[in-house]
Amino acid sequence: MAVQYKGLKFPPGFNSAESLCFAENEFQVRDDDIFNITYPKSGTVWMIEILSLILNGGNPTWNQNVPNSSRAPWITSQLGLEAAQNLPSPRLLTCHLPIQIFPKAFFSSKAKVIYTLRDPRDVVVSYYHFSKMCPPFEDPRSFDHFLKSFLNGNVYFGSWFDHISGWMKQKGKSNIFFISYEQLKQDLHGCVERLCHFLGRELDGTAISSVVENASFEAMQKNRMCNSTMLPKELMDQEKGTFLRKGICGDWKTHFTVAQSEYFDRVYQEKMQGLKGIYAWEQTILESLKF
Repeated sequence: MAVQYKGLKFPPGFNSAESLCFAENEFQVRDDDIFNITYPKSGTVWMIEILSLILNGGNPTWNQNVPNSSRAPWITSQLGLEAAQNLPSPRLLTCHLPIQIFPKAFFSSKAKVIYTLRDPRDVVVSYYHFSKMCPPFEDPRSFDHFLKSFLNGNVYFGSWFDHISGWMKQKGKSNIFFISYEQLKQDLHGCVERLCHFLGRELDGTAISSVVENASFEAMQKNRMCNSTMLPKELMDQEKGTFLRKGICGDWKTHFTVAQSEYFDRVYQEKMQGLKGIYAWEQTILESLKF
């Protein structure tokens, strides 16, 4: 049974209404906290690796010896909240929360948010495969069924459109940094430099190169501290798929039919009217709507 909180549903086993309520209303945010925020399947684990490496000066020892859930606890679970409260500053914290239920204390703090977004067509493909191998998530049945649920917002963590538009309204605030999965794929070195500057942690060239090397998809696939192979089968059944599956842009082209692509583009056009012209992937959607 899904966990319900403020009109949204969350996966059981990871979250509870009590932990979500605590995260929103009682979690004490520190001024030097760093929040890694995403909608699911948008580069969450990748960003944990990047930020962990930056905070450790490019040294991969932390990444290679401490599970990512301990380095960057999930503040929507009871275990994650307990871990977060016991961490020394500066804390790296993770969640998929939409802005309307994000910790209230953040908005009167100097804490920083890194928000990673991704082409929603790749998000839905990744989310579909993830749901098939993650027992606490609902069975996606077919890709077509899951695509419709995704576009209707009837998935865990709610509507992608609402999540993105809620956070993007914060664009321009000095303590919130927006970056896309596509930018990371195109120029990871440049993105790491920008992230270092945002976090006030200027690293030399050798350290930045180490961040880039150890946050590569290949390095992450081999790293048991982030590839989920240590999780029990009840939480992640890797016989049904691979957690770090492809790590590419444009995989949606191998999944969408022409009809599904046209349907998606129409819904996107309708839902994203107020937030156009800021995403790399939009060009292909806008071009398809001309015909």
